[in-house]
Amino acid sequence: MPKMKTHKGAKGRVKISARGKVLASRPGKRHLNWHKSGKKIRIKGKKFVLAEGEARRIRELLPYD
Repeated sequence: MPKMKTHKGAKGRVKISARGKVLASRPGKRHLNWHKSGKKIRIKGKKFVLAEGEARRIRELLPYD
């Protein structure tokens, strides 16, 4: 049976932690930040843990990460 391919779009958006949690970045930090408060920009810089249903689907897309 051939190897599974990693989904490159998912690989750039999420990270699987050492304990198996799926971490993603918060949206809305890339541009148009001049009217956002510093607090909001700092919060958007942190990662968050995806819900278990979403995480299960992402793990299927990233079989070797």
